This record gives sequence, C-alpha cells and structure tokens, in this order.
Amino acid sequence: MLREINPALFERLSKIDRSESFFEFLEKPLRKSLRVNTLKADLDFVLRRLSDVVEDRIPWCEEGVYVKVDDLAKIPEHQLGVVFSQSAVSMIPPLLMEIEPGMAVLDLCASPGAKATQIAQYMENQGCLIANDVKLERVNMLISNIQKCGVLIARVTMMDGRRFAKFENRFDAVLIDAPCSNLGMIRKSYRHARNWKLSTSLSLSKLQKELIMAGYRCLKPGGVLVYSTCTFEPLENEEIVDYLLRNTEATAEGIRLPINAIGGFKEFEGKEYLEDVGKCLRIHPQMNDTEGFFVAKLRK
Repeated sequence: MLREINPALFERLSKIDRSESFFEFLEKPLRKSLRVNTLKADLDFVLRRLSDVVEDRIPWCEEGVYVKVDDLAKIPEHQLGVVFSQSAVSMIPPLLMEIEPGMAVLDLCASPGAKATQIAQYMENQGCLIANDVKLERVNMLISNIQKCGVLIARVTMMDGRRFAKFENRFDAVLIDAPCSNLGMIRKSYRHARNWKLSTSLSLSKLQKELIMAGYRCLKPGGVLVYSTCTFEPLENEEIVDYLLRNTEATAEGIRLPINAIGGFKEFEGKEYLEDVGKCLRIHPQMNDTEGFFVAKLRK
C-alpha cells in the first residue's frame, strides 16, 4: 500500500529497514494505550477499576497500559484526567530524564502535553516545569491537558524554542520532542506518508539542530537532555545527535529499558556518524507492535 501512496517514501524507507515485517506493521492498526496519572489517583486502584478494558501492561513504563476499547471517551477516567491517552513509545523520554521532585525542567516542544504531564507526575507536582510551544492553538491544547491532569507546577510559554538559548544553565533536565516528519505515525494516519518529501526532512533537520543546541545551552552542567522524534528519518535523528556531539562537550549515554530496539545508525547513505550515536535507540513498528520512535539521552 505504501508503495502506491508515495513511491519515493517507499524507496527511502527501504534504505532504512529492508525487512518485510517493517512494511507489514506499517499497515496494521495501532494498539490503543493509556498512561495512569498518579497525580490524581493511585496506580493499583485505577488498574482495578479498568480491569475490564486493560489488555496488557506496557513493559517499559509502569503506569502504561494497552486497552481494548474503540472510543476512549467512553472511559470516565479519561474525561477526568485520571488516565491520559498516550502512545506507548512516547512514554519513553520522561523515563530517561532522571526526574526528581523539586527540579527545574524544560519541555521545549510540549503540546499536546502527554510528556509534560508525565514529567509533572514524576516530579510529584514539586518544582517548576516550563512547558513551551510555538503556536497559539497548540498552546491552548497544552493548557487544557495540563489543567485536566491536575498539574500545578507548569508555567506555559509560547515562543520559538530556539530563543531558550539565552537562558544559559537554567534547567536540571530538558526534553526536546522535536517537530518532525512523523513517519513513525503512519499507523495512525497515512497522511504522514502522502505528504512526505525529502525536502521537508532537510528543512526540519536544520530546525532540529538549532533546537537541540538551544536546549543544550539552557541545560545545567551535569543535566540530562533527551532528544526524541516519531520518525525513521536519519536526517532528523542520528544527524541531529551527531551534530550536537561534534559541536559541544555533550556525551551520549546508553539506554536500558525492557524494549526491543536497535542502536542508532553509524552510517547512512555514505554519511558516517560518531560511534556514540549508536547509543541512541531506534524503535521500528515490528519490534514491539508500536509506532516508530527515536530517542537519545545526552548529558552536559
């Protein structure tokens, strides 16, 4: 199907993952998943209440579950912010940030708020969370979800994330879930495949490099920066981490989670990346029956 929708994208993805199962899983419906919001209720209590719809636990996130329900709006806990609809792999970045209560944390590209509310959950509503996005409609969605989830420590800002470079050494941890080509979300909507052009990824790559440099600059020495995308494209993944490592004193750290994944590419289309780029994680759909995802843990 993907070959017919966008032949150029099919050719591009064939260079990234040649396995038949990769394309088979891109055509399968995505399992629905939720994260229990422990700011509002006890985890075990919620799991007991949702026992009829919980299909399985998500191995890498204690609060994450797969659910067998067509319409999440039918779950009262979802309407009340007790659970939050969130992709299973998107729960990974906050797990890597070494979050503790009382920290100052920046979520640079925060809307719609899934990771921001997860971060606040791990902060136990203690400290300061700056949740930023660049467009008014996205910020409105972010505010709505923060309020629904009972987050009390968030300060929502609306500005170009690159401008945070002026706040040098301010944050204990920074998340950059960067705007990307969304190829990992094809299982949710084929519009991501129809709209893809290589020129878009090249343009996004430039923006992502500027965002990661800004995020690194405002991170305190010793702090953790997590960079993630929901795309397979090396220009938006390995290329960005490699750029940061070559131009700063940042170091990449290995990621240990109970998840099937491969390391970041060390070479693609003749471009060689630094050895430490291999410490990043690539998660393709067939590995865990999820969306596609890329994540890197970096330290200043």
